[in-house]
Amino acid sequence: MTASSGRIDARGNEKTNVQKAAMAVGAVFLLVGILGFIPGVTTNYDQMSFAGHESESMLLGVFQVSILHNIVHLLFGIAGIAMAKTVSGARNYLIWGGAVYLVLWLYGLIIGHETAANFVPVNTADNWLHFVLGVAMIALGVLLTRSRSAVRHT
Repeated sequence: MTASSGRIDARGNEKTNVQKAAMAVGAVFLLVGILGFIPGVTTNYDQMSFAGHESESMLLGVFQVSILHNIVHLLFGIAGIAMAKTVSGARNYLIWGGAVYLVLWLYGLIIGHETAANFVPVNTADNWLHFVLGVAMIALGVLLTRSRSAVRHT
């Protein structure tokens, strides 16, 4: 008998690393979405707007947030947890979700932060976090689902 290092689901199946990664990423997004609604964790909480660059609320005093921004984090977290139920769902969540974050990074670099186009809203800290998230999520999705037979042994 060998010891199992993975988490067992309701059907008795062991979760793969990509499923665990998607679950963890989803849980972090869910937590961030919740924290965005907690005064103190989010500074200038009383100045939070539904959307737009006018929101002066800052998650952890660094990342500009709005009600819409927090809702997006919550939905992204729920999607990650739900999609982590299957290997293909987890892989798709990480790769396509990472691609979405890279597009958000580019969008944040292109738009003016004080314009109506900044409806989410994002600031410079958000932009670079989106870049790191995008690259990390894609890397997790690709690296954790590589075929072991494709790896050459030297």
